[in-house]
Amino acid sequence: MNRIIKIFVWVIALQALISTSYAERIKDITSLAGIRSNQLVGYGIVVGLPGTGDGKTGVTLQSMQALVSRFGITSDLKGFNGDNAAAVVLTAELPPFSKPGQTIDVTVSTIGGSESLKGGTLLMSPLLGADGQTYAVAQGNVVVGGLGVEGADNSSLTVNIPTVGRIPRGATVEKLVDTAFLDTDFVILNLHQGDFSTAFNVANTINENFGEGTAISLDKNSVRVRAPVEPAQKVGFVSLLENLEVEKAAPPAKIVINSRTGTIVISGNVKVTPAAVAHGSLSVSVKEDMNVDQADALAIGAGANANAGPAVQNPDTEIEVEEDVAKAFIFGAGVSLSDLVDSINAVGATSSDLVAILEALREAGALNAELIVI
Repeated sequence: MNRIIKIFVWVIALQALISTSYAERIKDITSLAGIRSNQLVGYGIVVGLPGTGDGKTGVTLQSMQALVSRFGITSDLKGFNGDNAAAVVLTAELPPFSKPGQTIDVTVSTIGGSESLKGGTLLMSPLLGADGQTYAVAQGNVVVGGLGVEGADNSSLTVNIPTVGRIPRGATVEKLVDTAFLDTDFVILNLHQGDFSTAFNVANTINENFGEGTAISLDKNSVRVRAPVEPAQKVGFVSLLENLEVEKAAPPAKIVINSRTGTIVISGNVKVTPAAVAHGSLSVSVKEDMNVDQADALAIGAGANANAGPAVQNPDTEIEVEEDVAKAFIFGAGVSLSDLVDSINAVGATSSDLVAILEALREAGALNAELIVI
């Protein structure tokens, strides 16, 4: 309950701080169309492991065989030991405008039975793009932030993830990714969060600084801006453009609920139309017990011993029903976020209670916000 109150108070304070001004730099709320990073993926072998490798995994042994064959060495699979080697998948992100010779970071992840990559070295491996072409080559010592220890009695201890590591600046860019940035006489700004009002404000701000007709709003997500054709002038123009401050429109009313953690965030524009809410809880507990009764003893013949019959089990069930008194409260017309929070907290609602109340208000048409459950 305290966690919910703290979240609401934080959201209210944040809304109060930004309510007087929504000015943001264009570079903070938009991105240039066509200028993005590219994902790379590759396959390789990490060697030099202290017995934490894949062992007799077939793909690892075959990869080692193919590797040594490049150096004119021929051997069957029986001549290899995979305890000190591991087959890995490589992933990297190629930033925009990366030039051949520059370096990027590489993430290394095991795909076999390796227990740890600590102490290993990745051998030269190509990194491919979505088109299948090689854009970088990776090689280097793997840095692992976790560890794993196993005892003779099969007890083990694992800290973090020792099967995933990184190679800082471990890949060298070999090919440039073409971009149309320098080939056009315009740039397109894509808003991180689409909004017609913000797109209109961006276009107006640009026109006020660079002249009428420089920028046109295409839709709620994009603004088209005329730019110089010369590369040097275009870079300088974008530098000035992205540092302009724009009046950002207030976001739409939303309520976001994390069903797994119970976290609820309500934006500052949420309002409630007149509605009455009564909320209570009903709990039913069932307690099962078993009573054992001994049967009466039977005497057989004169002077015979008395023998008891078999025990009889009789089930005993107790059902208890507890129902809390329904707590009611009324929302007036145009109730704001702070009033909504105060009213719900006043009745001691838990996170699950709050979700139920908000969903009921939405179904009743009294909540003017989008309810998002993640």
